Amino acid sequence: MAERQITGKHVLIGFVSAFGVIIGVNVLLAVSAVRTFPGLEVKNSYVASQTFDDRKAAQEALGWTVSAHHHAGILTLSITDDAGEPVRVAKLDATVGRATSIAQDVTPEFRFDGSAYIAPVELGGGNWNIRMEAIAGDGTPFQQRVVLIKD
Repeated sequence: MAERQITGKHVLIGFVSAFGVIIGVNVLLAVSAVRTFPGLEVKNSYVASQTFDDRKAAQEALGWTVSAHHHAGILTLSITDDAGEPVRVAKLDATVGRATSIAQDVTPEFRFDGSAYIAPVELGGGNWNIRMEAIAGDGTPFQQRVVLIKD
């Protein structure tokens, strides 16, 4: 039986194959990351930063606490004031979605039931984000991202 030798051609094929796999995986991961990126939070971060402290102070002055839970197909968003009393907002918009993808985002129609805001939403298990924007009765905007972990 003849002895097999490694030639320059074999080494070249090995190097091209190894780097081809590495580059292919990097391209696949980059495309996947860009495709699932939900987008920008603000159009111009510099402009948004100029009023950040004022908006933060106004929002904190409201003294609101927000929590969320999901049970039996009903999403409950509780907004309470400093005294623990339910808050009825002038306007509420919220988007519920995964932390890393916009593919499953939904915008539920919340209604106030006297103690909290409820909406029928089917959610699978895992980590969900509720990106909410509310307007207080005095016109103060309130924005918060509420994390919901569903078993």
